[in-house]
Amino acid sequence: MEFQFPGFKPEARQFLRELAANNNRAWFKPRKAEYEKYVRGPLMELTWELGVALSDFAEGYRTDPRKAVYRIYRDVRFSRNKDPYKTHAAAIFPPIGLDRHTGAGFYFHFSADEMFVGGGVYAPGSAELRLIRERIASDHEDLRGIVAAPDFKQAFGDIRGVTLKRIPQGFPRDHPAADLLVHKQFLAAATLPAADIEKPSIAGALDRHFRVIAPFLAFLNQPLRPS
Repeated sequence: MEFQFPGFKPEARQFLRELAANNNRAWFKPRKAEYEKYVRGPLMELTWELGVALSDFAEGYRTDPRKAVYRIYRDVRFSRNKDPYKTHAAAIFPPIGLDRHTGAGFYFHFSADEMFVGGGVYAPGSAELRLIRERIASDHEDLRGIVAAPDFKQAFGDIRGVTLKRIPQGFPRDHPAADLLVHKQFLAAATLPAADIEKPSIAGALDRHFRVIAPFLAFLNQPLRPS
């Protein structure tokens, strides 16, 4: 696919930089139009193009930009950090039929200082986690082959995420996939230069990372999808 997105204007990162220094409603409210013009509006355009491309190689993901783009407003109800706004802009393409954090989805965000691209399972419930672990226990060689592929290694390195200190109950301690079964999260991520968001090549760079990570996400989602 030939992407048309021209890149973000420098004002996007500048806005997020100033927001980080002035994270309050008095500063943001009169500048909301700037946020819409330089950050959210272009992010919706980029997300739409990525969603179109995604349908070519990874079926079964929600791609509507209105659903994909995260709100700038933070949920501070249960957080000690009461800053009302996020200082990054983010989008996610979750699997259809699964919650955006319990299923394995494609994700990216950028701030004034970095760009992050990847995906995986961030917050699975106990039932989802059990299903994923059972899939790994029986097909761990398939997963190892996916994450050992040269393109995956070059783009993402290895699987990330919170892990247990011991193998979970229900699996033998000497299981050959013990190093994988201890995971509570299954994530792959790459950090790119923040300035790359201002280049016309940004959509293509994100698309390439999504194509590399697609088999990893498909493996994780297989036991979670209704049969």
